[in-house]
Amino acid sequence: MKHFFIALLALSVLCSCKQEQRNVSLSGPVFGTSYHVKYFSETNRNYQQQFDSLFAVINASMSTYTPDSRISKINANVSDTVDTHFIHVFDASKTIYTETDGAFDPTIGVLVNAWDFGPEKEIIGLDSLKVDSLLLSVGLDKVQRKANTIVKSDANTFLDFNAIAKGYGVDVIAEFLESESIQDFMVEIGGEIRARGINVEKNAAWKVGVEMPHFDGSQSILKAIPLQNKSMATSGTYRKFKLDAAGNRYSHIIDAETGYPSKTNLLSISVIAESCMFADAYATAFKAMGIARVEAFLKSHPELQVFLIFENDNQELETMSLNGFPE
Repeated sequence: MKHFFIALLALSVLCSCKQEQRNVSLSGPVFGTSYHVKYFSETNRNYQQQFDSLFAVINASMSTYTPDSRISKINANVSDTVDTHFIHVFDASKTIYTETDGAFDPTIGVLVNAWDFGPEKEIIGLDSLKVDSLLLSVGLDKVQRKANTIVKSDANTFLDFNAIAKGYGVDVIAEFLESESIQDFMVEIGGEIRARGINVEKNAAWKVGVEMPHFDGSQSILKAIPLQNKSMATSGTYRKFKLDAAGNRYSHIIDAETGYPSKTNLLSISVIAESCMFADAYATAFKAMGIARVEAFLKSHPELQVFLIFENDNQELETMSLNGFPE
């Protein structure tokens, strides 16, 4: 009986400590979007300055909008030296590029930009000679890393980590919080999320939403799922698209073999993985792969859980949960 009382007392102390943790919420602009971080800390410490410093370092490494960033200098062929952040993202990109047979390719951005998937929603023919010219420099196989230097076989190859950098930024902030012994947190940058522990206020797993696709720009949640000690990234094709003369919808997915936009019925792809960087990149790759290839790919990647929203032949919305994506 005495041991039982002691055990209950210890449990009571643990619960009391958990309840005494204070909720800290921080947010701000970053990477052309916004970030939101919520964590629970007994000290109530504010990490805003540390977050801003980490974001600045990542931007200095991989922002194509910063002229003197490492990636900008590599793209301009004025430097070939990279830092640890660049190496992590480049090596991950190489892995996913290889595993997806080029469906994920950080060099395809020159063609996406050339097709100008802006707000006009209309496909204007791009000169075929221009497409062929740009295709010559596309392909991550044209770029190699040797220690802390990058070697390009084609000087015109342009690297852009936009499809993986947000997820990497989430991981960096999450790992910083873990280094500070923060046990319960959720980090979100532009819709890419990593959660650890629980939402202490609700004494439950963190809940994240999967959006319903809307072509008019409005937003609503299709479903909310629990996310614990995992990351989730979502890639959609329903916000940036163009229409051809027949009314067919083309997303900002460029076929790396032809250089032309690809028609797709996939509207939204959500991926759950350990790392938000990998979830982010795979969500992008799966847009280009299509449903059949994604299903086949996931048979040998049980660590990835995927939720697809797509249009069937009758232009009705359907969903598909793969590898045990939470219901």
